Amino acid sequence: MPNTLAEKILQAHTDDDASEAGRIVRCRVSLVLANDITAPLAIKSFRAMGAKRVFDRDRVALVCDHFTPNKDIDSAEQVKVVREFAHEMGVTHYYEGGNVGVEHALLPELGLVGPNDIVVGADSHTCTYGGLGAFATGMGSTDIAGAMALGETWFKVPPTIRVAYEGKLEPFVGGKDLILHLIGKIGVSGALYRALEFHGAVIDALSIEGRMTMANMAIEAGGKVGLFPADEKTLAYCAAAGRTGDKPLKADAGAVYEQDLTLSVAGMQPQVACPHLPDNVRGVDELKGLRVDQAVIGSCTNGRIEDLREAAAILKGRKAHKNVRLIVLPATPKIWRQAMDEGLFSIFLDAGAVVGPPTCGPCLGGHMGILAGGERCIATTNRNFRGRMGSLESEVYLSSPAVAAASAIAGELLHPGKL
Repeated sequence: MPNTLAEKILQAHTDDDASEAGRIVRCRVSLVLANDITAPLAIKSFRAMGAKRVFDRDRVALVCDHFTPNKDIDSAEQVKVVREFAHEMGVTHYYEGGNVGVEHALLPELGLVGPNDIVVGADSHTCTYGGLGAFATGMGSTDIAGAMALGETWFKVPPTIRVAYEGKLEPFVGGKDLILHLIGKIGVSGALYRALEFHGAVIDALSIEGRMTMANMAIEAGGKVGLFPADEKTLAYCAAAGRTGDKPLKADAGAVYEQDLTLSVAGMQPQVACPHLPDNVRGVDELKGLRVDQAVIGSCTNGRIEDLREAAAILKGRKAHKNVRLIVLPATPKIWRQAMDEGLFSIFLDAGAVVGPPTCGPCLGGHMGILAGGERCIATTNRNFRGRMGSLESEVYLSSPAVAAASAIAGELLHPGKL
């Protein structure tokens, strides 16, 4: 029977029949992930279960990316719990302080995730790894505790929505715009417990970083996973990260899809998600003149080197508006160093930006860029719920790095081509 990408990956990890949407299957996992917010809950459940050891110390990753260096006593206590557990269990992949990066940028960079893997994480944006052809999804901390102990978990095989993009991308339009456009079309529950499977010449031409940006926001449409075929571009990325043995992966011809969408990118403007939901999407020109107080470039969605280069190309030789706080957060230490070595930091600093350490930081209203009441932020992050980045009376607009950089310069939302 022809299978979708989701069905093929699940079938490779189970002895049950994963060939049809709706079936319940028990799967062996490739990697289990938690961070400094979610791991303490998982550890508490792990101990309550009576578990003594993790199933494989090399296949559990604990990444303290939300609040390290510790911002306060509470965060220090959270990280201490994770650190002590990692040491007790001999967890190989424990990251904190100088070696930590935003988890969903760090793990691909380290070669810990890739094609045909099943990855479960106590973080909703674990779906990022679908950009590499992995069935990767977020789960609750109790389920993660079970996976850490057993090395397996259960899934209901999701129906799949096939999404194809056709046409030619306009300047300053990329992966972030493609996924925002889709979410704007189908809504935040349009893919609820569905797999989103991406296809078409536009997708084939997209960089791996662009694909991970799109997979990252599958959850913003309610998706269980966002999946891309693993092509030669994918295999080259994974090989560069030190992985061996990966093979191409694509859906079978004749696979059954719940829905088949084709979206045209012809004439598409850079997209912006307006408050207070990621599906409130408009073309940037519709928002021209809307004042901003802060611009954030970073996060697991758009904090990779390609994103920083995109922002730097806009900012070079220009200054951020005097009333805008521009914050740049490279997603990993490697990206941080690469941006520094390429001279991007000089561009950011000359533009008046604050360049911070690799951290989730302001994305979740954690630290390093909290908004006051009445303030408005343009951000390359993935969520803009009310109060997400600070005050309940603040507003967050989501965009690509190019739009965020252009808006920082103008002091208002602006198409990069209009500078």
